[in-house]
Amino acid sequence: MNFLAHIYLSFNNDDITIGNFIADSIRGNKYKHLPEKIQKGIMLHRHIDTFTDAHPTVRKSSKRLHKNYSHYSGVIVDIYYDHFLAKNWATYSDVPLDEFVENFYDLLEKNYTILPIGVKRMMPYMIADNWIYNYSKMEGISRVLNGMNRRTKNRSKMNFAILDLEEHYSEFEKEFTSFFEELITFSKQKYKSLCEE
Repeated sequence: MNFLAHIYLSFNNDDITIGNFIADSIRGNKYKHLPEKIQKGIMLHRHIDTFTDAHPTVRKSSKRLHKNYSHYSGVIVDIYYDHFLAKNWATYSDVPLDEFVENFYDLLEKNYTILPIGVKRMMPYMIADNWIYNYSKMEGISRVLNGMNRRTKNRSKMNFAILDLEEHYSEFEKEFTSFFEELITFSKQKYKSLCEE
């Protein structure tokens, strides 16, 4: 899953949210210096990724893209799924998406000193262009895919994946919806067990 899903699946716990968000920038066990709840957020992120990568519905979505995008397919599906979460946000949250995202940006700024350097570099762009809120729009997803393609020096051709999303929109949305219900249940259980440890 991508940024929005990981933030959402932190269940309004600020420290867990920070850990869940920064986890991709932390290698191995290089998080032991961080506050305990942030460490648990990192662990929650890893459990979510493991569950997602192995899930048959997610694999079905990825397989549809594999011919054109090879090992980048999983990354593209993560972005698609964040789009469907943002687009159908009112189904999952009583807090409007713009307010939820603004609160998250405030939380990042409050915790700036402990963020990994890569996150600190990315943050001004993310906030200025409001990446997370703009996942709800096709133009926002197109911009993200273009940016990812540039980061792979145009090798991934991910910029064309917006066309695949348009072509198979309803299939991807159905797959997201059925999978995300399971992911919420799984994440709640993991969150609970991590918080009880």
